[in-house]
Amino acid sequence: MSDRVSLLANMPVFGGLTPETLQLITRRAKVAQAGAGEAFFRQGDKSQAMYVLESGRVGIYRTWQASQVLLQYLSAGDCFGEMALIDLFPRSASALAVEPCTALEISAAMLHELYERDLEQFTILQMNMSREISRRLRVSLDLLFRLQMREPAHDSPLWQTSL
Repeated sequence: MSDRVSLLANMPVFGGLTPETLQLITRRAKVAQAGAGEAFFRQGDKSQAMYVLESGRVGIYRTWQASQVLLQYLSAGDCFGEMALIDLFPRSASALAVEPCTALEISAAMLHELYERDLEQFTILQMNMSREISRRLRVSLDLLFRLQMREPAHDSPLWQTSL
């Protein structure tokens, strides 16, 4: 099993997919590289792909009043941009390399190919991506609630598991 297939096999977003499907994804995925400070995508960009970070560190930022606000850091084995493949809206945040990065770029076209080849595997992947988005939504809702209740966000068990 290749390193890339192993990387995907150990991620919840790709859980339940067959080795053949994981091999298809890694064969069809582009390898995207970004130097420190370079963007994988920017808030407002058209959504075309998700990324699986192989190496390096990425910061996820939102623009607020002409400033970049850090939401979180991601490291090897994390994925980002999957929301774009579910809702097809423009990017809700920017993904910027904090240090040199390599990531697998999984396009919407590649997912469509999986849909045409194996509807069951496509469905599992879509469900997994939806679960990841749901998990992140739970963290966001918990943080919003704590903010409204004037509770410290860092005390949230959900916040601590999302870092």
